[in-house]
Amino acid sequence: MNVKRLTDLIAQGAVAGKRVFIRADLNVPQDDAGHITEDTRIRASVPCIRMALDAGAAVMLTSHLGRPTEGEFKPADSLAPVAKRLGELLGFAVPLVANWVDGVSVAPGQVVLLENCRVNKGEKKNDEALARKMAALCDIFVHDAFGTAHRAEASTYGIAQFAPIACAGPLLAAEIDAVNAALADPKRPLVAIVAGSKVSTKLTILKALSSKVDGLIVGGGIANTFMLAAGLKIGKSLAEPDLVDQAKAVIEAMKARGAAVPIPSDVVVAKRFAADAQATVKAATDVADDDLILDIGPQTAALLAKQLMSAGTIVWNGPVGVFEFDAFAHGTETLARAIAASPAFSIAGGGDTLAAIAKYGIEKDVGYISTGGGAFLEVLEGKTLPAFEILSRRAAQG
Repeated sequence: MNVKRLTDLIAQGAVAGKRVFIRADLNVPQDDAGHITEDTRIRASVPCIRMALDAGAAVMLTSHLGRPTEGEFKPADSLAPVAKRLGELLGFAVPLVANWVDGVSVAPGQVVLLENCRVNKGEKKNDEALARKMAALCDIFVHDAFGTAHRAEASTYGIAQFAPIACAGPLLAAEIDAVNAALADPKRPLVAIVAGSKVSTKLTILKALSSKVDGLIVGGGIANTFMLAAGLKIGKSLAEPDLVDQAKAVIEAMKARGAAVPIPSDVVVAKRFAADAQATVKAATDVADDDLILDIGPQTAALLAKQLMSAGTIVWNGPVGVFEFDAFAHGTETLARAIAASPAFSIAGGGDTLAAIAKYGIEKDVGYISTGGGAFLEVLEGKTLPAFEILSRRAAQG
């Protein structure tokens, strides 16, 4: 995928003295008092800001925060806590500018934070008049918010249409490179782990991947539905019996290509869903009517880990068991450690996946960790994200 990159523009000397508008993802969690409780996204935005400042640009930066009502600004919607934290990270105060759509004053070497962009009327519907006003503020638009890459909004898509130059920031560029390495031109075998509570929420992903991957590992409630499709009993486990035919179709699509969806040979069950429930390992053929399947068994985990160790590329979305409960975390931990040890290029995404990566401390051993959430899932579905599409189109225009 060919897009212009901020790094390329800087190398060409095309940024000095220019007005640069960065769309970042600074949507961080806060407590009831408005204090930021986790600042990963803010810290991740700093390299792009420093890059532009060091190149001599006048920098404008904006983001959404929460779910404000357009045209009705409330103090709780303000990026003020973000401006404060950003200033601490950059080492100088970052002014917060409200009502900025009709004009912003910023000089080369300075950075200003523009108040919550989703308060602007027409933002979510990508209003053309709003997008053109935003584009008129800058010489260069930099999209550096992968978490919003699946949304065509005024500050993510419309501005990229109309700005004199539109490019990808370092975070977005890294996502593009990782997605290309994992899906567009993967080293084989390509193995995907798709897990979660429901087949219905991941059905399009499963179908899309079944035509691309060499191995498709399913876990969680999804695996239970696939076990039903394989004719196994699952007791009172979470599953979607009405989607068994869809699961069978995925299995057949994989089989037709000489690939497979491994069905668990053993599972970890309990009589109730609780952290202190007694965990029992059973053969997949021995699940009782009152059993809850809460994890894959050690034999299954070992076989899947072996498959991951011989993979060329691994895509990981979702834990394979209730890893929040230690008694039912063995399967997820085994696969996580296999991914960390595997020589394969790995890309992981999704909130629960990131939580598992953090729990087992393998951040440095995963090739790329996507923070995009919904955007990551849409990439796995085979969709072309609006941000990728418009930046690619603008690059083709010269």
